[in-house]
Amino acid sequence: MVRLVRGAVVAFLAVLVAVVGALPSTAAVSPSPSPSASAGPVYGCIDKVDAYGAPRVCQLQVQILTPICDNEVPKLKYAVEAIGSPNTTVTVTFINPTGPDVVYADLPLTGTVNWPGAVVGPDGRGIDWPGWTKLADGTWVQGDEFDWVRPNVQVLFQVNPEATVTVAYPPSSPVCNTNPPDTEVLADNPTAAVLSATGSETQPLLLAGGALVLIGALTVALVSIARRRRPTA
Repeated sequence: MVRLVRGAVVAFLAVLVAVVGALPSTAAVSPSPSPSASAGPVYGCIDKVDAYGAPRVCQLQVQILTPICDNEVPKLKYAVEAIGSPNTTVTVTFINPTGPDVVYADLPLTGTVNWPGAVVGPDGRGIDWPGWTKLADGTWVQGDEFDWVRPNVQVLFQVNPEATVTVAYPPSSPVCNTNPPDTEVLADNPTAAVLSATGSETQPLLLAGGALVLIGALTVALVSIARRRRPTA
């Protein structure tokens, strides 16, 4: 009899354990944080609206954009301001319309970059220029893989936000060359070159025409004076 009671108790306990194990767990589970909560605050173009749905100011202002010649090296001087963004670096990209771009990444918001294709010598002076090729005999001819940066090129500034502008290649000056020495560039501004050539050719013609007009006027005046002095019959 005792054995039967013990067996019944063991069976009851086994059934009770099985039932309890099958019940759903009631332990509290913390929800996973949302991406926005874990990422912290966002700004500008990263999040274009605030918590109330109002648009944030998102703008990149290019404050300085000046092509310069420095120590015979063509360069681009720039300064940008990112409104609505905490980012403090800019990526400057010279856009190649037919091939790989030239990219300067992680630059300060104010600075200077060399023009694509410009080569600087050991002394810091320019020794090669975009759009030119030096032959074995030391002479320079126009044309190389950087023809696309002249006479102007599009430059993209990316901070988040971003802006694209068109910049002209810096001209040479009496104290700084952006082309090989002792070379004359007409391809950078063909219209100006044509106008200059036309002006030099027409100047002698204009002088000759003016002289003929003056001679004609003097002739008419002399004839008129001679007629006045002729005695009447």
